[in-house]
Amino acid sequence: QAQLVESGGGLVQAGGSLRLSCVASGRIRGVNLMGWYRQAPGKQRDLVATFTGDGSTIYADSVKDRFTISRNRARDTYYLQMNSLKPEDTAVYYCKSTVAGIEYWGRGTQVTVSS
Repeated sequence: QAQLVESGGGLVQAGGSLRLSCVASGRIRGVNLMGWYRQAPGKQRDLVATFTGDGSTIYADSVKDRFTISRNRARDTYYLQMNSLKPEDTAVYYCKSTVAGIEYWGRGTQVTVSS
């Protein structure tokens, strides 16, 4: 059973930090194409950061120099380190993986940044 499970969200003050985790299981394990997305209320789901097929990384302009995507292959876990958080970072954060053209999404974890 392919599954992605996010954790690590919560409430934090502006300027604070959070680390999100995403654990992959089933056929998603070991996949290079893994990324983080977010969706704020009333807005579309947007890319935050992602690994590409060759292992390089892409970041949204709004999070460059503040967020870092990483992974622990041995644990099939992907991380999103978020520093210098801003109220506009408030959203539900999702991890996504693509395997053989099929997209797999986690259920998301809520991040709320208070001003």
